[in-house]
Amino acid sequence: MTPPSRTLGIAFSDARNASHAAGVVVRADGTPDGFAFARCTVGGTDATDAVIRCWRALDREDVRHVACAGVAPAWFNLLDLDRLRETLDRPVYAVSYEDSPGLEPALRDAFDGDALAARLAAYRSLPPRVPAAPGEGEAGDADAEPRFVRAVGVDAEAAAAAVRALTRDGRRRCEPLRIAALAASAHREAAATA
Repeated sequence: MTPPSRTLGIAFSDARNASHAAGVVVRADGTPDGFAFARCTVGGTDATDAVIRCWRALDREDVRHVACAGVAPAWFNLLDLDRLRETLDRPVYAVSYEDSPGLEPALRDAFDGDALAARLAAYRSLPPRVPAAPGEGEAGDADAEPRFVRAVGVDAEAAAAAVRALTRDGRRRCEPLRIAALAASAHREAAATA
């Protein structure tokens, strides 16, 4: 698959009470082409709003896809992928890297009452997580570490193909998410010294 001409990668880096979100527009050749930043609450319910603030700050109609690093940044501040798809009017997918039984056990350990009910409802509304097999020549092919996608507005295999097409030099993360993670970490560190 030909990668999207521009993808907005979203990643978060947590400090004590705030998580720093970075939105990075990345061209198909892996070149960064715009940055935006926002904050959300660690353990809160405002991560989706932080993604939307990054989108609005960038104001880039040329972005074709939105890729998020996972669905539970900032200590279970769950992303609402359907809301992102509707608000941004673009295909949205979340990429994760660990095989797991899912987040429900961890949510039950961390929350109770209304906080648990809200997070379980948000988690259960997510599309299923689908394995994204490595592409030919990518990080050892069959021996590559696992990668999974949840997609809305595009089928999961097309999202997985986009992720593979945007992955460079045998890296595990695709370029939009790799660069967004670096930017989020730098933004958090800069805020700590300001």
